[in-house]
Amino acid sequence: MRTLYTIVLRLALPFILLRLWLRGRRERGYRDAVTERFGIYALERPEKLVWVHAVSVGEARAAAPLVRALQELLPDHRVLMTCTTAAGRDTLKQVYGNRVLAAYLPYDYPEAAQGFLAWFKPRLGVLMETEVWPNLLAACREAGVPVLLANARMSEKSARGYRRWRALSAPAFASLAAVCAQSAEDAERLRALGARRVEVTGNLKFDSAPDAAQLAAGRAWHESLGRPVLVLASTREGEEELLLKALSSESDLLVVVVPRHPQRFDEVARLAQSRRSLQPVPARSDRVHLGDTMGEMAFYYGACDVAVIGGSFEPLGGQNLIEGLAAGAAVVVGPSMFNFAEATRLALEAGAAVQAADAAAAMQAARALLGDPARRERMAQAGKKLCELHRGATARHVAVCRELLATAPARG
Repeated sequence: MRTLYTIVLRLALPFILLRLWLRGRRERGYRDAVTERFGIYALERPEKLVWVHAVSVGEARAAAPLVRALQELLPDHRVLMTCTTAAGRDTLKQVYGNRVLAAYLPYDYPEAAQGFLAWFKPRLGVLMETEVWPNLLAACREAGVPVLLANARMSEKSARGYRRWRALSAPAFASLAAVCAQSAEDAERLRALGARRVEVTGNLKFDSAPDAAQLAAGRAWHESLGRPVLVLASTREGEEELLLKALSSESDLLVVVVPRHPQRFDEVARLAQSRRSLQPVPARSDRVHLGDTMGEMAFYYGACDVAVIGGSFEPLGGQNLIEGLAAGAAVVVGPSMFNFAEATRLALEAGAAVQAADAAAAMQAARALLGDPARRERMAQAGKKLCELHRGATARHVAVCRELLATAPARG
């Protein structure tokens, strides 16, 4: 089955290159380091290296506690971080600077995976969340590189998709040296798909503390405005208009829209009267302000009275509500949160979040919270307490990494 999969990939190569070129028209980063996507690298090759793959922005940020812990555990090793998207690579620069090596993960061609492993010779591979690539994992197994699927999640929808291609996916899951699952439900689905060593270690996102300076700056910004602030956080295509349409005209409310993807900033700007990159302090008459800066989610959460989490009003699985909870925001989510199912369940049970059936209900819930500061404060405290209670996933991941490294063969 993997042979057929590889043939299809080879046939798709012209379309893959065309898509890469077209995406590069909007995001220049897709036209940089193209050879890396085929396993050809010109980066330094440290003698000792561990590799962490974070496909895009969310995974790159979620990996931060684990990367720091690995650097403490292995001070004589360099950490290589790979990504797939241009935004992910920009995030690696913002979050990690020169403390890690950064590169694109190659496409899943056998020779590209082999070239990647031959160049870097990692002692350990860590794939964040749901990155399971058949040829890459087969190459790691053949090269003796143990691979951990970290912070792993597996929704029932995704599991159904893998089950349809069991002949291809089961060997890939079986190739994993270990899996650290976010919840017992994720663990059960991953075992059913063929993963062998699976442990429930919790969600690494609970271990990411919001930037204190950004939080303080956001709160000061809110104070300077002297008006209530509603943040639409990490919104996806079509959600901004849906949510703004559902919001009745509030005489004094400022809505700050923070799109999930930076390439959509200009598109969403037409809905706003000002944008942070050009006018950091909106005019008193502005109703909608565009949050078009990267790496400032702690600022936006610190600046808001209520946060509505995007990606949850279309069947997309939601965005990271844990950031908002940790920052002390009163959080409202939509119906589609399957990518954060366990965190959403915990937040709802703790009274730290509200889930709405659709955009109109979410805006109604947000308006009710804006008028109830006592309830917002209770939710804020519940959210911060929830994050404190569920910290510790990093230490459990590191324990598994230590075991895998102890049994890994020498690379040279």
